[in-house]
Amino acid sequence: MCLAVPVKVISINGDEAEVDASGVKRRVSIVLTPEVNVGDYVLLYTGYAIGVLDQNEAQETLNLLEEIADFSEIR
Repeated sequence: MCLAVPVKVISINGDEAEVDASGVKRRVSIVLTPEVNVGDYVLLYTGYAIGVLDQNEAQETLNLLEEIADFSEIR
């Protein structure tokens, strides 16, 4: 199963961006999402930003992922 995760863009340098995923920062390619801006949320898949999300949609997805993680810790 493959999963794309919402991350927040912190900075942009050419075709790369630094993103934050729950406190973990990394550099990713934004070659597929040239319209992205600092502060936007993108879907990250295997090191590539594959789509831009609005903030509400990103937060809803992050909340659901957190609920899943919390549930799996209980079991």
